[in-house]
Amino acid sequence: MSDQQVTEQEILTTMKRILTDIAKETFTRPGLRHPLCDTTINNMRECLKLISVREAELSGHPSDVSASRPRYIDEAPKNVVVSMADIKSTKPEANDTPKK
Repeated sequence: MSDQQVTEQEILTTMKRILTDIAKETFTRPGLRHPLCDTTINNMRECLKLISVREAELSGHPSDVSASRPRYIDEAPKNVVVSMADIKSTKPEANDTPKK
């Protein structure tokens, strides 16, 4: 990654952290009026979406936005590689007879 891309990634990370901090600090219990107007909340959501898309473009994996998110140790991997040598035929051979 170039210095410009690293700088852009740092900017995006900082912007995302600030927007999520604002969302956390202005959390309002259900039934109470939120201090931010609906337009501002929607604009924050749109900014976070744009940040995620740009982060994916910079990482080179546009199809998997959450590739760098933390994973639990016991969480199953998304992709499993299976060796072709490990695959066995399920068809019985011509000389095999069923056991009784």
